[in-house]
Amino acid sequence: MSRSMSTHAEPPPQRPTWLLRRADQAAVAGLALAALISLAVYWCVQGGAAGRLIEIDREPRRQVEFLVDLNQADWPELAQLPEIGESLAKRIVEMRRERGPYLDHEDLRRVRGIGPKTLERIRPYLRPMPPGENVAGR
Repeated sequence: MSRSMSTHAEPPPQRPTWLLRRADQAAVAGLALAALISLAVYWCVQGGAAGRLIEIDREPRRQVEFLVDLNQADWPELAQLPEIGESLAKRIVEMRRERGPYLDHEDLRRVRGIGPKTLERIRPYLRPMPPGENVAGR
């Protein structure tokens, strides 16, 4: 042997190592295909192919009632009423703490910032008041 030739042979080039073997890749592809087929069958069974899926735009509007109990609601709930902002809602709660529960809707007029017009605008959103003798604290 000559000295110019090395006695060590170079290792063969490394093949890239994959995360999954070929059989595992086929299994994952089969599962993905089964999931897609199942989704397509579900869509057809639910009426997708016949155009019977629910479309929100076609559903009739529903009336939602938003009623507030003056003697139970905190200020964030009261602030949702028309023309009642955060500061006025806080005044309503503070007046309730100071003077006790409201006996009727007209009691709201004792809160600074609520006049007859404001009271009439929010009245549809107020829960009916129980008779005065049934209010706690009275």
